[in-house]
Amino acid sequence: MTLKLPGLIDAHVHMRDPGAEYKEDWTSGTAAALTGGFTVVLAMPNTQPPITNDKNLSLALEAGRHKARCDFAQFLGAGPDNAAVIPALSQKAAGMKMYLDQTYGPLRLDDMTLWRDHLSQWPVDAPIAVHAEGRSMAAIILAATFFGRSVHLCHVSTREEILLIKAAKEKGLNVTCEVAPHHLFLSDEDIKHLGVGKSEVRPRLATRADCEALWDNIQVVDCFATDHAPHTLAEKDGLNPPPGFPGLETAFSLLYTAVSQERISVDDLVSRMYTNPRRIFNLPEQQQTWIEIDQKARYEIGSSNFYTRCDWSPFSGWKVVGRITRVVLRGNEAYRDGQVLAPPGYGVNIRY
Repeated sequence: MTLKLPGLIDAHVHMRDPGAEYKEDWTSGTAAALTGGFTVVLAMPNTQPPITNDKNLSLALEAGRHKARCDFAQFLGAGPDNAAVIPALSQKAAGMKMYLDQTYGPLRLDDMTLWRDHLSQWPVDAPIAVHAEGRSMAAIILAATFFGRSVHLCHVSTREEILLIKAAKEKGLNVTCEVAPHHLFLSDEDIKHLGVGKSEVRPRLATRADCEALWDNIQVVDCFATDHAPHTLAEKDGLNPPPGFPGLETAFSLLYTAVSQERISVDDLVSRMYTNPRRIFNLPEQQQTWIEIDQKARYEIGSSNFYTRCDWSPFSGWKVVGRITRVVLRGNEAYRDGQVLAPPGYGVNIRY
């Protein structure tokens, strides 16, 4: 039995391009996206170099123009010295990303006066996505309220965070949030079989009680976003494993399995993987674009047929229900039965 849905939107991916293309680039990452049913991806700015100015934004967008197989947009990074510069670039970007907690490179904003500068100068109609955990999350919600700003809170992972967001919404504050599948389905109890390296992720895997709190408050969650953050197996098994999981090729089936278990509905999937991301990030409608799913397909997740260059998954061996069989993007068949058909460069920068 075939189910037809809109092309999915992933508002949080790391393409590693420029600077770490051996892990992923626009070609391989967007092939993985199409395999997972995603027809639009929004890329994060903590690349090498980071996307903090016009030069580096142009570098990333040019790479996307030549390599991307699905549609895309690129976030700008809020840095310690670019608050006055990047607002002029807002129409070219998916939005502004503020890192208030752990990240690599020069993008962490430790000084709250820097938050003020970015919140006050970034255009009010342009999206702001924030990496904020625990008390930092409470602080940015308050700071955004001072400036009459909406903020989108990335990869919410704990009970205290989802309850804080629930309270903020009940008070009428303009806050949205996303949850990654790995924070819904994995907990710190999984570290023992994944191993230390393969369980490294930010935010860290939380407790089973935190996972259940996310499910119990799933109506508070606006988006499911993968936080696709590929690293090679050698890196993850090394002495200093970097944090991050791949997710583009496994997210939909994990979540559709939750549909089959009646934890969520198909409408919940569509709202969190299409309708809400499109609204929150002011994305255009994709004409003649849809995905088809074999609702009865049952299979075991394995990395042998992955398109992502990292070639592993924390969900390897999981049994899931629902397989993407076909993706049509702007009237053309982009994926069918395991084969990516869209060539590099077919993807469109949706901010142009």
